[in-house]
Amino acid sequence: MNLIWLLRASRWARNPPSARTVMLVFGAIAIAVAIAGADHFGVWPEWAQMEPQGRRPHLQLPPAAQR
Repeated sequence: MNLIWLLRASRWARNPPSARTVMLVFGAIAIAVAIAGADHFGVWPEWAQMEPQGRRPHLQLPPAAQR
């Protein structure tokens, strides 16, 4: 943990976020966990899934440029 995170934590301790902000963050986390759980248990529809990609895209050169 670096100094920036400690300063941010001390600022949050002095001025905590509002209840509405906390509920918004927990709601977003709950939606993400629900989607991940539905995908893990096979309930998520096939049309909503992405094809796995490699780490970086592979560019294909036109035939004339491959010399």
